[in-house]
Amino acid sequence: MRIGIQAGYAGDFRQTAGEVRDLESAGLDVAMVAEVYTFDAVSQLGYLAAVTERVELMSGILPIYSRTPALIAMTAAGLDFVSDGRFTLGLGASGPQVVEGWHGVPYDAPLQRTREVVEICRQVWRRERLVHEGPKYTVPLPAAQGTGLGKPLKLINTPVRERVPVLLAALGPKNVELAAEIAEKWEPIFFHPERAAEVWGASLTAGKAKRDPALGELDVVVGVPVAVGEDVGHLVEAVRPGIALYIGGMGAKGKNFYNDLVRRYGYGAEAEAVQELYLAGRKNEAAAAVPEDLVRATSLIGPESYVAERIAAFAEAGVTTLNLQPLDDSREGRLRTVETMRRLADAVR
Repeated sequence: MRIGIQAGYAGDFRQTAGEVRDLESAGLDVAMVAEVYTFDAVSQLGYLAAVTERVELMSGILPIYSRTPALIAMTAAGLDFVSDGRFTLGLGASGPQVVEGWHGVPYDAPLQRTREVVEICRQVWRRERLVHEGPKYTVPLPAAQGTGLGKPLKLINTPVRERVPVLLAALGPKNVELAAEIAEKWEPIFFHPERAAEVWGASLTAGKAKRDPALGELDVVVGVPVAVGEDVGHLVEAVRPGIALYIGGMGAKGKNFYNDLVRRYGYGAEAEAVQELYLAGRKNEAAAAVPEDLVRATSLIGPESYVAERIAAFAEAGVTTLNLQPLDDSREGRLRTVETMRRLADAVR
């Protein structure tokens, strides 16, 4: 079980980078940088590459709509170079509110676009002359759509690795099947170890049946709120607002992927109640309506013995990397959390 952390995207990233360096010394394996509608993830990952030595760096995630496939490939190759082969390209479809509201491009065909983006990236990393004809991307651009001067090109630099690992963030059945088929890593959200097989098992099996053996085993990267100790039970309440935000407010009614996931877990009435309250502006009530057993199942909050049992449950369900979201908001507390989780994860192994 590897231990990672989601680097904060608010505040002074230079301080965050210094903390990641300290956490690396404490046993951290992975540092993930998000890209939403804040500073871009790429510049911050490059900064992390310069101040760390061992930790794997991961974008979590770059939306497939905000860059051309070739630029995504160039960026990944560049980050892999400056980090000496420590970069993983985390990609995802994001959602229509961000893609259309922030980037101003249509949110269409996420599955097909994801497949083609990964295909193009791998072609670029192999330094082949880029020729791609797909339903969503045609490279070079056909003469009828431009000047007619485009020609197949190949990457000038030789990448550190011919295949940069790809992580796909995916929730829906077809998206998860695609991740299991074409990606080295998969990132779900709100991972419930006891119900994961019921919700995602068929999709993972179908995708793995078509998987290229050269990709190796699928690495499952799961984000978890964490607080370890004898007096941390009250922090369960601190997790509720974040879950409520996603299942209540991240998407319109009928177009919320996170709400759909919670429904598939068996919390249909609860998911509907949270969404109704959240969209009505009653956010505190929405948070209170998040089922406690969902909060506890998808978090690691409690004494060391309990957390060790839950780490084992995540491992049994196929999780290979725990991406920590420490609930202690101090730098010292986050360091202690990583040290403790490193020790507990090693003991479970």
